[in-house]
Amino acid sequence: MACPWSSGDQTPRRWLLRVALAAALVGAHRVGLAVPVEGQAIAPTTPAIAPASNEGELAIPQIKVPDGLKVELFAAEPLVANPVALWIDSQGRIYVCETFRQVLAVTDNRKHTREWVDDDLAAKTVADRDAYHRKHMSPDWVKTATHVDDQIRRLEDTDGDGHADRSLLFANGFNQLVEGTGAGVLAHGNDVYFTNIPNLWRLRDTDGDGQADERTSLASGFGVKVAYRGHDMHGLTIGPVGRLYWSIGDRGYHVELPDGRVLSDPHSGAVFRCELDGSGIEVFATGMRNPQELAFDEYGNLFTGDNDSDLGDHERWVYVVEGGDSGWRIGYQNNPLANAGPWNFEKLWVPYFDGQAAYIVPPIANIKDGPSGLA
Repeated sequence: MACPWSSGDQTPRRWLLRVALAAALVGAHRVGLAVPVEGQAIAPTTPAIAPASNEGELAIPQIKVPDGLKVELFAAEPLVANPVALWIDSQGRIYVCETFRQVLAVTDNRKHTREWVDDDLAAKTVADRDAYHRKHMSPDWVKTATHVDDQIRRLEDTDGDGHADRSLLFANGFNQLVEGTGAGVLAHGNDVYFTNIPNLWRLRDTDGDGQADERTSLASGFGVKVAYRGHDMHGLTIGPVGRLYWSIGDRGYHVELPDGRVLSDPHSGAVFRCELDGSGIEVFATGMRNPQELAFDEYGNLFTGDNDSDLGDHERWVYVVEGGDSGWRIGYQNNPLANAGPWNFEKLWVPYFDGQAAYIVPPIANIKDGPSGLA
């Protein structure tokens, strides 16, 4: 989940808990192509979604809730389906990333042959990834993958009873072969930013009808590999001096910028930042495996949680330092000996100790499984 960085935002934190519960549910709406992608002739198919149920309410008693907090169901199907990330704007409206491309179109190296993995490791651009999908996957699979999309839905509680009663399709049509998963959203003023490999999008609703009618790719070239599913682009937040920050897992990037610069690293995850108009994009820190959400503290220090490789290491609480390298490379995941190579041998994932490799910024601490939401 994501929430505004600004300490001035007064949105009730309990809303986040309410919406998060919908992540366990699957629902659908009949949708149209809200914003056609230039040059894309294929419209996404209508998602098939389960009807309303009481599954969300039944799940609430299973959640361990700290003292002082209360969990309520804010929205579920058919108002929202397959939520991945969310953002609450200044008017209390909730933008939710919904995915229908997971499994059907966004795959995972663990589901493929060694030949596929070799091509994945060799890929340096999004075009390379497109090419080996068409090489290894059947025409029928490719057809399916270009008919399912990820989208953004906007939820509203119009009567103030604490439950969503209005759901609008804000943007869809993200169904090109190389797209997905749409895993980060942030609303700021009249702009909605959306991280959906391979693009950082800026969306605008210029006529106030609840649907984005202006779509701009501020940068493209993210996600040159498949890697593991979920190692996507996410973590949108605004920093203390008003710049936009976001993260990507070890699917890598090759981003060609208008000023002639090329940001390229096909081997690790990273944190980026830019001005709100998309100018001045730069790599802030690198060497991460799958940083999810980003959060600044009151002093402007940036932190994230990073996932382990399932090869004997542990998740990490990471202090994200400008110019820092946390030490991860995707080749460690696919080491033929299945031992993560230097990642384990040199204990790069362990908090600082005497004699540790000097080129990395070590984690602050090792933490529990699966860090994702952060505020």
